[in-house]
Amino acid sequence: MYNLDINLLKNRPEYQHKIASQGNQLALKLGGFTPVYIGIAVGLLFPALVFFSLSLLQWKTAEVAKQITKLEEQGKSFDQTIANIKKMKAETATINSQTTTLVKIFDQIRPWSAILDDLGDRIPPRVQIESIKQTSPNPQLTANTTPSNTAGFLEISGFAVSYASVNDFTLSLGQSKFFNPQEIKIITTELVDAPATTGFLPPVATRSDVKIKPIQIVKYTIKTGLSNVPASDLIPELEKKGTIGLVDRLRHIQKLGVVSK
Repeated sequence: MYNLDINLLKNRPEYQHKIASQGNQLALKLGGFTPVYIGIAVGLLFPALVFFSLSLLQWKTAEVAKQITKLEEQGKSFDQTIANIKKMKAETATINSQTTTLVKIFDQIRPWSAILDDLGDRIPPRVQIESIKQTSPNPQLTANTTPSNTAGFLEISGFAVSYASVNDFTLSLGQSKFFNPQEIKIITTELVDAPATTGFLPPVATRSDVKIKPIQIVKYTIKTGLSNVPASDLIPELEKKGTIGLVDRLRHIQKLGVVSK
């Protein structure tokens, strides 16, 4: 009824030793494949690292390209801004140059009212002015030569009772800040019969048949150079002569710093 199958060989020491030997051999055989597995793992790891590195490099390259594009756009914007700033600076420099030129011209204004008033204050009692003529600065110079006097000259002609009176008039003009004392000189002087317009009338004759010769007076011509001193430096003199409008404008441009005080 029962089938009893007993393998007594498995229990024998020789058989157990044989099994153990086979197991060790199998382990040795499997252990011999470990370098192969390591080599395969390493071989797979390097391509994976290379692929990861390439992917990371491509991503970084794309990011850098985006940054470059953004910076280039910003650079174009900055270039336009810089161009606009340079244009504004150029326009400002042009305006400042034109303003400075106009102010310099304005600062060289010589109001005739002040000059004539000063001239009238300096005429000696026995000297009369017949005419005043303005001449250009050094007209004999060529176009390539800079004139020494840019303000011009005045030629004053008239009559005086004596040569001494003409000399006194010349010295008086030299004390004026509106004239250049180094450019004041007497051009002509001559004795002439006093015209009736001068008021130097001869004595009245007591007899009708007596003719009295007219009084001899000196006809003179004086040339004087106008001062090159800026009008802003003549403010006290201009105030004394009553040129209030010009003085106010000069003081205004001094406040703006266009001309020095």
